[in-house]
Amino acid sequence: MVNLYKTLVRPHVEYCVSAWSPYYKKDKELLEKIQRRFTKMVKGLGGKTYEERSQMLNLWTLEERRNRQDLIEIFKICKGYTRINASSSSSSFNKKLSKRNLYIVQR
Repeated sequence: MVNLYKTLVRPHVEYCVSAWSPYYKKDKELLEKIQRRFTKMVKGLGGKTYEERSQMLNLWTLEERRNRQDLIEIFKICKGYTRINASSSSSSFNKKLSKRNLYIVQR
């Protein structure tokens, strides 16, 4: 059942998340609610907390996955693995970083 969730549901929830990245708490909670609901459906886990259910199913919270993806994107930009040049688009690049409370050290 976890594989079905990871294959069919989670890609829809995470689609283009690096571009639109939910900023408001209510939007983040709305997305996380989908994973909460799924973990409650798994037999034997209904009475446990969301954190316990996620840990037992080896699922990261969607917030953790978004943060991880942001860090991967920053790494790719800094190392030149993407077509985006960090120095030429630094103003929009830095706005997104400050928005998500991520900081980058440029050499």
